[in-house]
Amino acid sequence: MFEKIKACFKIPDLRNKLLFTIAILAIYRLGNHIPCPGINAKALIGFFETARNTMFGLFDIFVGGGLSRGTIFALGIMPYISASIIFQLLGAAMPAIQRIQREGEEGRRKITQYTRYLTVGICIIQGLGVAIFMESMRGIAGEAVIPHPGFAFRLLAILTLTTGTIFIMWLGELITEKGIGNGISLIIMIGIVATFPTSGLNTIRMLRTGALTIVEFLFFIVVMIGVMAAIVFVTQAQRRIPVQYAQRVIGRKIYGGRSTHIPLNVNTAGVIPIIFAQSMLMFPATITTFLPTSQIATEIGMFFKPGHWLYNIIYAMLIVFFAYFYTAVVINPTDLADNMKKYGGFIPGIRPGTSTASYIDKVLARITLPGALFFAAVAIFPIYVINKLNVPFFFGGTSIIITVGVVLDTVRQIESQLIMRHYDGFIKKGRIRGRRG
Repeated sequence: MFEKIKACFKIPDLRNKLLFTIAILAIYRLGNHIPCPGINAKALIGFFETARNTMFGLFDIFVGGGLSRGTIFALGIMPYISASIIFQLLGAAMPAIQRIQREGEEGRRKITQYTRYLTVGICIIQGLGVAIFMESMRGIAGEAVIPHPGFAFRLLAILTLTTGTIFIMWLGELITEKGIGNGISLIIMIGIVATFPTSGLNTIRMLRTGALTIVEFLFFIVVMIGVMAAIVFVTQAQRRIPVQYAQRVIGRKIYGGRSTHIPLNVNTAGVIPIIFAQSMLMFPATITTFLPTSQIATEIGMFFKPGHWLYNIIYAMLIVFFAYFYTAVVINPTDLADNMKKYGGFIPGIRPGTSTASYIDKVLARITLPGALFFAAVAIFPIYVINKLNVPFFFGGTSIIITVGVVLDTVRQIESQLIMRHYDGFIKKGRIRGRRG
């Protein structure tokens, strides 16, 4: 393992990418400690001590603790993710967006630019919602989080939080372009990981005071390790469809005549369904902040509290929906079938063309459902464990899935760089055979 890590820094190009990624993530973490003007940080931290197992506590995990500290990055990257969801859904429903998406690189740049514009609009709405909600917050001792509420504070909060999110978006795009891994996913993951030291210290304090017993702590650790191992197993699992290429004689050369396979991952969409589903569920909480004194808004907010039965049902349904949706975006069975037919490939026992596309689509539907249901269960189950054991931090299945998924994706990208330069990768791959159908 250490030899492989040393090999990463022996390759100048890979070393530069790794150091660049680390530097950008360090800048992001630094910005997460710059306070937003006009906020009583001590009172805000006191409020979040009583709200760690609510939607706000979960949102604070995704933004790396920026919301509980009232920093310029309090909105995090979630508005950009929400904008991306909207355009992906529009791409499936509106022919005009579909035409832009088919324009190749130029179309991708247009969609990216439109997504940025929409991100600004969402930031303005969410920034106003956060400002209004903070004005109603009180610390443990009853002190106001916003000592001087009003129009001036709301305008300043909107400008600060919107600028912070746009800056984070730019950092994420820099990592994707010049670094290693998916920048947006890495930023979310580093925010989650950044809460570990504080959570660890709180756990030690609870063990010392007897609020958390050794047996409960060990049980929670075993559950976490088991969940992480299951996530790795499902994430790495593949259904390999055998493909045979017929021999073709072109001039004096013979092409084809070989067997290969199409690797279809059980979790093709990766962590995207989890992030998308979580982003969608944060909309109701944002809307209710505009009506802090409304009893109806308060009751609606309670329904969307993590751990509530309605929240869990909607969360699971959104994960399954986005798993199918994003898999359909990433893999087009018709294009796969056409490419195979073009180069003389066929699946044994399946006719080329439409029948092959239907077969691949059927296999994708079969393997995506259990994978999506598994991740939905993993995202929800630890919430009950945390509430039952009163664990002093919100590290649910959602955080585990995102952390493990992003780490595996980043390791794969580093591994591909090593293999290209004749080094062994980190992950040992084995053959997983699947039956047809």
